[in-house]
Amino acid sequence: MSVVVTTPVPTPTTSAPARRPKVRTERLSARASNAGLQVAVIALTLAWTVPTLGLLINSFRSGGAFNTSGWWTALAPPFKFTLDSYRHVLGASDLAPSFFNSFMITIPATIIPTAIAAFAAYAFSWMKFWGRDWIFLALVGLLAVPLQLTFIPLLTLAVHFGLTSGNTLPLGLNAGFLAIWIAHTGYGLPFSIYLLANFFRVLPQDLFESAEIDGAGPVTVFFRLILPLSVPAIASLVIFQFLWVWNDLLVALIYIGGTPEVAPLTVTLTNLVGSLGQNIQYLTAAAFVSMIVPLIVFFALQRYFVRGILAGSVKG
Repeated sequence: MSVVVTTPVPTPTTSAPARRPKVRTERLSARASNAGLQVAVIALTLAWTVPTLGLLINSFRSGGAFNTSGWWTALAPPFKFTLDSYRHVLGASDLAPSFFNSFMITIPATIIPTAIAAFAAYAFSWMKFWGRDWIFLALVGLLAVPLQLTFIPLLTLAVHFGLTSGNTLPLGLNAGFLAIWIAHTGYGLPFSIYLLANFFRVLPQDLFESAEIDGAGPVTVFFRLILPLSVPAIASLVIFQFLWVWNDLLVALIYIGGTPEVAPLTVTLTNLVGSLGQNIQYLTAAAFVSMIVPLIVFFALQRYFVRGILAGSVKG
């Protein structure tokens, strides 16, 4: 006796043809959205790049040419590019000491606030103590205080304690450098603590509980767990702080002055232009000379910078 097995024949659904136009519409909508996003990105890139390109071209033009014609006219023959502006800027006698002074200011003013902010952010994120949230809110609230309001009281304190560029500390260190390190540390700490605390808080709690079970103390947890896991965030903070301090002009003038012995690169390059605007043609070349070091730092830490930005979007 044989058994006949009949396989059910699928009945055509009436909704399949109706879905095709819908799927096609969704694909067209997605492509239109991507195209709009790409157009917006290209427009923003051009908006940032074109002025910089104009500045670069003007730096290779003869003195005063940018006052009479636009930078795009230099792209048409006959080409009249010259290196006179760069020769004048690089030939300035104060340039080499200014590079040294900029490193003397920027490196400690980057390391000190980053180190303090890392310890503070760990405490605000994973340690329990009285008034933790209120103290954190007070620190973050300092971001709203205008920088200019602090100049007179802080400069008065610096003068009171002898931290001026005219005094010398042990080991031959100029006291003005210590003053500007403290100033940049104070100005950078609120943002640094806020940035790192937000990153530390989203780290897995199981890691800390396992470390406590294994007998690890807060110091061990900080150096063995927090720091290795937070390299992208710390690298991002280092880039921000380094660029801010390196490009600073106002704080340097206030706390350390403009004498050649202590003046950073920004002050020296600004002094190339006279008070009445003489030699303004050298400013374009000076701008690109001052950009060399920040660009090197940015491209060296770029991969960590991107990781630091994306880290907060994939956690939690």
